[in-house]
Amino acid sequence: MNTSTLTGQIALPVTPSDSAPDSESKHPPKAALKSILVACSGNVVEWFDFFAYAFTALYFAPAFFPSGDPTTQLLNTAGIFAAGFFMRPVGGWLIGRIADRKGRRQSMVLSVMLMCLGSLMIAVIPTYAQIGIWAPVLLLVARLLQGLSVGGEYGTSATYLSEVATARTRGFYGSFHYATIIAGQLLAVMVVAILQYVLSADELRAWGWRIPFYIGAAVAVIALVLRRGMHESSNRQHRDHAHAGTLRGMFQHPREVLLVMGFTAGGSLLFYTLNSYMQKYMVNTAHMDPKLSSNIMTAALFIFMILQPLFGILSDKIGRRKQMLAFSTFFIVFTVPVLQLLGHTTDPWIALALMVFMLLGMSLYTSISGLLKAELFPIGVRAMGVGLPYAVANAMFGGTAEYIALWLKTQNMAGIYFWYVAAMAVMLLVCSLQLPHASQNTHLDRDHH
Repeated sequence: MNTSTLTGQIALPVTPSDSAPDSESKHPPKAALKSILVACSGNVVEWFDFFAYAFTALYFAPAFFPSGDPTTQLLNTAGIFAAGFFMRPVGGWLIGRIADRKGRRQSMVLSVMLMCLGSLMIAVIPTYAQIGIWAPVLLLVARLLQGLSVGGEYGTSATYLSEVATARTRGFYGSFHYATIIAGQLLAVMVVAILQYVLSADELRAWGWRIPFYIGAAVAVIALVLRRGMHESSNRQHRDHAHAGTLRGMFQHPREVLLVMGFTAGGSLLFYTLNSYMQKYMVNTAHMDPKLSSNIMTAALFIFMILQPLFGILSDKIGRRKQMLAFSTFFIVFTVPVLQLLGHTTDPWIALALMVFMLLGMSLYTSISGLLKAELFPIGVRAMGVGLPYAVANAMFGGTAEYIALWLKTQNMAGIYFWYVAAMAVMLLVCSLQLPHASQNTHLDRDHH
C-alpha cells in the first residue's frame, strides 16, 4: 500500500477509493443544488432563532427579571445573550469534532436539534412569577444550547457547502452560507414586525413574544427532517484517521488557524459594525427617527442578501485572493470617510445609498467567508479548523464591536472607532496576501484527485 503526504496535510494511506469520497458521500452534480438548499435551511433556522431573542428581549425581560428598572432588565437579558455568544467556541470545537470524525451530516443534524431544543425551551419556560429563580436559569440554559448550536453550525455548514460544490461553482454555492444568515435575520425582523402590528404591547409582553420561538422550533423540525436525508460529503477513511477532528490535528496547520482568526477578526468587526452598530449610530449621531433607521437597515440588508450569489460568482471568475485584496483595500480607503459622512446625513435616501455602498464592499468577503476558510484545511480537520478559530475570533472582535463603539462615544471619542476598524482592514490586507493564487490547488482541489 502506498502512502502520500501532501504538504501541510495529515498523512493518510491511499487506496483506490481514497481518490473520491466513499460510497455514502458520492454526490451527483444534479443533486448539488438540492443539498445546498437543505444545508442552508438549517442556517436560516439557526440565525432566525438567534436574532429573535435580540428582537423580543424588550417584551420578555420583565417576565424573567421582574425587579429593577427596564434598563436593568435589558442588561440581564443582554448578559444571557452574551453568554450564548461566548458558547460559540465550545460549539465550534464539539460539533466540528463530530463533523470531522463522524461525518458532516451527523453534526449538522445535531446542531439544528440543539437550536430546536433551545427555541422550544424559551417558548415554554414559565415566568419568574410562576417558578421564581428557575425561570432565568432555564432561559440561560436555553441560550447556552443555542450558542453551542450556532458555534458549530458555521464551520460544519461552510465545510459541507464547499465540499458538495464543483471547483467552478464553489464561490456561487458557498455564497448562500451568508445569504441565509441574513435571511434568518430578516425573517426574524419580519415576524416581530407582524406581531407588533397585530398585537398590543400588553399582549406582546404577556404571551406574544413566545410566538417567534414556537415558529423557530417548528421550522427547525422541518430542517431536521431534511438534513437527515443529506448526502455525506466527507471520506470515511479520513474520518477514521487518529488526528481527524482533534486539536492536535488542527494545530498541525498553525498558519491556517491564524489566517482564519485574522479573516474572522476583521470580517466580523466590519460585519457587526455595519449590520448592528450602524442602526444605533444613525439614531444617536445623525439623530434619525429610530423607525426610519430600522427601515433603512432592513432595506439595505435585503439588498445585501441578494448580492451574495453575484459576488460568489465573481470569486469563481477572479479567485478568492484577488477578491479579498479588493475587500481589504476597499475598507482601508472608505471606512473612515463614508461612516463619518453617514453620521452627518439626515436624508434617508442618502443614508440608504451609503449603507448599500458599504455593504457592496462587505459582500466581497461575506459571499466567500466560509469557503475561503474551508479551502485552507485538509478534509480530516476542516470542520474544526474552520469552526473553532472562527468562533473564538468572532466572540473577541464581532461580539465586542458594538460595546467598544458605544463606550468610545461615551468618552467623546466616537471617531476613533472608525480608525480602529480601518486598522483591522490593514490586517485583512496582510492576511489576504498570504492566500494562494487562483492557479494554485487548494485542499478542496486535492480532495477530488
